[in-house]
Amino acid sequence: MTPHDMAATHAATFTHSRPWTEAEFAAFLNDPTCFVVGDARAFALVRVILDTAELLTIATHPDHQRQGLARVVMRDWQAKAHAKGAEQAFLEVATDNTAAIALYEACGFAHSGTRRGYYRREHGPAVDAIVMACPLPSRQVT
Repeated sequence: MTPHDMAATHAATFTHSRPWTEAEFAAFLNDPTCFVVGDARAFALVRVILDTAELLTIATHPDHQRQGLARVVMRDWQAKAHAKGAEQAFLEVATDNTAAIALYEACGFAHSGTRRGYYRREHGPAVDAIVMACPLPSRQVT
């Protein structure tokens, strides 16, 4: 995965909020605490610091959604984070992203907090973020 591939998939996926740029992805990939799993169809960018993993972003290109790729990417990043020493994981998700919330719950994540007005929307009010967490290794979905 190149930063260009990641930015293209992210831009196709994130139509309600600002997608990340190639330069932003390049900076994350140059950070030794970060890693990516997946490919141009679906990927996850993750940071592991000490015993905690954070899902920074996950994206499935619209042409490849509803094929189970996000579940595979979720399984893969959790396994890799655990292999790097992470014992717990967390993420944020917009309250209006019901498909992602269902995916995360199926992958063992539970609501652990709320960040009010976290996601800015270009054409509408800001949306709260649900903070979700799970122990690693978590219950894996097949």
